[in-house]
Amino acid sequence: METPISEQDIEYAETYLAAGDISTASQMLERYLELAEEYIAEECQATDEVQYFSFQDSFERLCYARVEHDPRRIVAVPAPFDRLYSDVAYVCIQQQDYERARDALIQAVRWNPMNCKYRLDLAEIFRALGDIQEWAALSNSVLERASDGRVAARAYSNLGQLFIDQDNAVAASGCARLAVRLAPADARTVALMDRLAKEHPEVAKDSDDHVMGELSIRGIPTSPSADVAICLLICASDAATAGDRAQAAEYTARANGLIGKEACSALIKMIREADNEGGADAQ
Repeated sequence: METPISEQDIEYAETYLAAGDISTASQMLERYLELAEEYIAEECQATDEVQYFSFQDSFERLCYARVEHDPRRIVAVPAPFDRLYSDVAYVCIQQQDYERARDALIQAVRWNPMNCKYRLDLAEIFRALGDIQEWAALSNSVLERASDGRVAARAYSNLGQLFIDQDNAVAASGCARLAVRLAPADARTVALMDRLAKEHPEVAKDSDDHVMGELSIRGIPTSPSADVAICLLICASDAATAGDRAQAAEYTARANGLIGKEACSALIKMIREADNEGGADAQ
């Protein structure tokens, strides 16, 4: 079956979204969605051997394989279905149809599980619908997949607010400190820090070891994923080898923003040593 929609079709609908013409965009997106779901039903059914995704780039594909440990063969679909569902969700939010927005964002995450912005947007919809447990679970799921420090900071800020609501100021302080390291100027980070200072000023005296220990007890990672940083640096190396300096710089900057320059330097050294060993073994 031939692909019924293209990325250009979705981009065209998005021009109406950008212009604020929700009605026209909605009509277009609904038609595209109908066509896409017919195609998905015919051509994109997962099996024990194959799974279909609409990853944006080679990094997301590599990161999925490393983080999710999915042994199946990954097939790229011919159109960004994740983006289509995200656009549909946006329209639904504008129309205050939050349950349909939730369902659309669930599909956006399904088609691109490495796009953490979808997860965080979905978390906010669950929160609006009163499902705080799912809001927290989705926020936590971002931490092992985030490839941008600001995204990880948003997840930590969400969890920090939850811990304050649960009267666990120590864990909230740990989340706040991690959010500050990653994105100190982000509005959610600032809001969490302000709330802590007003409601629990005493935790400012707690040591990092104490507050991070509390997070570990609660099952919250105390740093973004090193596996994600490794994938960023591998892709940076590949981009540099291909002569794409801008892409290499972007991937490296994202890795630095996640885990810091010192840790990145150590990972780069490790990756180079592994490449050298692999080259030696091949000779």
